[in-house]
Amino acid sequence: MKVIDLRCQSGHRFEGWFASDDDFLEQNGRSLIECPLCADKVIVRMPSAPRLNLSGAREPAPGQAPATPPDAATELQTRWMQMVRQVLQNTEDVGEKFADEARRIHYGETPQRGIRGQASADEREALRDEGIEVMPLPIPAGLKDTLQ
Repeated sequence: MKVIDLRCQSGHRFEGWFASDDDFLEQNGRSLIECPLCADKVIVRMPSAPRLNLSGAREPAPGQAPATPPDAATELQTRWMQMVRQVLQNTEDVGEKFADEARRIHYGETPQRGIRGQASADEREALRDEGIEVMPLPIPAGLKDTLQ
């Protein structure tokens, strides 16, 4: 299995796991790879050092520099993905019925619970006017399906 560092046109960095370099090239050529954050399908391979999993290797050898910490953008991306996964795991997807279901919950017609779904800008504004708090959260297309 090859782990390849990838980047989309928006600059989001992520890893892809492929059986071989040819497998990566074939999938990328057919636009089967997409950014997990923005669903961009224009993906480039980033230079990377080989990754070695050595049992018992816990600290850098004398004279060897320790692993560099992730940069701020990578850290932010990681935290954002964790937050999105948390929202997906702890809310019910009510789809296009979001505004109606939010009202039912707000007015006590159905039990309180976390929900997510789609609402137009006008629907969100109307909900806010009624005192119902809503927040748009863009969810990457790759996360809308079942998480593995």
